[in-house]
Amino acid sequence: MSESESETTRIDLPRDGLPDLIDSARGLQRAAQKLADGHGPVAIDAERASGFRFSQRAYLVQLRRAGSGTFLIDPIEFVDLAEIQKAIEDVDWILHAASQDLICLAEVGLQPKTNLFDTEVAGRLLGLPKVGLGTLTESHLGISLAKEHSAADWSTRPLPDEWLAYAALDVEFLIELWDLLSAQLEQEAKMPWAIQEFEHIKNNTFPSTKPDPWRKTSGIHKHKDARQVGIAQQLWEARLEIAKRTDIASGRILNDAHIVEISSSPDWESALKLPFMKLRGVRKYLDTWSFAFQQGMALPDQQLPDLKLKHEGPPNARNWQSRHPDAWAKLEATKLEIGKKAEELKLPVENLITPEVIRRVIWAKPNNLEDISLIFEEFRVRPWQKEFVQPILRQVLEIS
Repeated sequence: MSESESETTRIDLPRDGLPDLIDSARGLQRAAQKLADGHGPVAIDAERASGFRFSQRAYLVQLRRAGSGTFLIDPIEFVDLAEIQKAIEDVDWILHAASQDLICLAEVGLQPKTNLFDTEVAGRLLGLPKVGLGTLTESHLGISLAKEHSAADWSTRPLPDEWLAYAALDVEFLIELWDLLSAQLEQEAKMPWAIQEFEHIKNNTFPSTKPDPWRKTSGIHKHKDARQVGIAQQLWEARLEIAKRTDIASGRILNDAHIVEISSSPDWESALKLPFMKLRGVRKYLDTWSFAFQQGMALPDQQLPDLKLKHEGPPNARNWQSRHPDAWAKLEATKLEIGKKAEELKLPVENLITPEVIRRVIWAKPNNLEDISLIFEEFRVRPWQKEFVQPILRQVLEIS
């Protein structure tokens, strides 16, 4: 069905009925055998409990394959899903927004070994205005899916039937969607780009290991005193330990705004007078917050963190116009030309090249194409992106 067709069919239940939840060794063996006996690619999805649990583990794994049917697996009942991995190891995988699920799937032993197809990325490369799964199934298949359980606490047990139905529908139409999007990519000669993108996702989706993650505390930039930043760090780290131990999302223990307010207090007695300190959840760990606050107050000056994280690379681009006018002029000229190229190719600018890569190249003042290629390699720029972006940089930077 084309995007211009407006009639849609609301689907609330899988076509073959609601699958049983697999939570036994025998059930897992049967599922593995049926998946192995199926044909074609396998559609996969996972549900986490983001916002409720600290961990990003999978609390439900959904799979569907032609000739096999749909399977809903409760991964918390198993050490791993090695039997399922073996059954689909030589099978192509279809996911939507794969980078969101590959990490938690790997934790339960599921990793793609052959080809990966990401329907969200395919939609972006095709220049579609909206690429959510619900939007794609509606525009391409004429099917409207219920999405009201997307933010549910999937660690809940037992899982309600309406949640399981929602989860099953997340893989119900992925294979059909893959078929249509693949044809469109071939038609627009974009399949080679897509293959490179899918390989990049498969080989470069890892858990985040950013330095000083406590600096991501919302509102911490308001602090103008290193002592306050030091207290905020102690509170953040104390909260992290509780979150890890209890597997409760950090914000449900003590939210970022509370950390900033406590660390803004001149002393613990003042902090205790803050209205939210009376909340049951906050008071539960009052001794922990008190100890963390005192630790921050007792830090020697030389051990206090810097007010801002020191980082390598170019300064914030919003200051370039006044402080680095030459670099700013080249950056604006490059953005303009890349925008034109992205429009010509009918895809979002950020999928042609990320803004960070462009800033890095401009700031480095490369003297030759080899210098640009080194930066491209560092940021894992794909060959198809390089093909379109490098000539633009060469022209703007006047590299012969």
